[in-house]
Amino acid sequence: MSDSDPSKKVADRYLKREVLGEGTYGVVYKAIDTKTGHTVAIKKIRLGKQKEGINFTALREIKLLKELKDPNIIELIEAFPHKGNLHLVFEFMETDLEAVIRDRNIVLSPADIKSYLQMTLKGLAFCHKKWVLHRDMKPNNLLIGPNGQLKLADFGLARIFGSPDRKFTHQVFARWYRAPELLFGTKQYGAGVDVWAAACIFAELLLRRPFLQFKQLIFNLRFSQLNFNSQQMV
Repeated sequence: MSDSDPSKKVADRYLKREVLGEGTYGVVYKAIDTKTGHTVAIKKIRLGKQKEGINFTALREIKLLKELKDPNIIELIEAFPHKGNLHLVFEFMETDLEAVIRDRNIVLSPADIKSYLQMTLKGLAFCHKKWVLHRDMKPNNLLIGPNGQLKLADFGLARIFGSPDRKFTHQVFARWYRAPELLFGTKQYGAGVDVWAAACIFAELLLRRPFLQFKQLIFNLRFSQLNFNSQQMV
């Protein structure tokens, strides 16, 4: 790769610091934008071997985030390929809602809880206005900045909705945040699945633990006894 390669010039603009997280998709780094001096987060996604094809999940996330510009949705600054990886540059957020909930040294007042819920619902409302389902609402996908601003993040499972005949997989959301219709395997659903998850997060803010963590099995059994099938639950 020559020094004149555009992707190298973009990559050289960012000075990587420590690793913030790592998963099957790749690694997230904290970095400094030398052009602006701002701290950013860079998600490096492995593109894999050529025969494995394009990472459509990453491309879908890029496309959606370019369209979803809102104060309560994470900002994608830019995306570029470099050395066989796809790099997504995001604004840097200091923590996430899960860390806040789990930290018992942090006191969550009713006003704090109301504020976090309000910002969550505002972000969701904007997504739904643009006909986008998030489908992975959970506390660690709600990032919090230094000024306390909460923003929805991780749109890898997000999809465009609106057509009543369109079918989706029901294997979305972490199980503690999964709506009843998804538990029954329905493949046709709308914004309600995101709203259900937001309600579970609201309860988690109040309880400081997942709302359905210890009741999930009983919850499933009780619904099964009602003899509803997935078609009736749509």
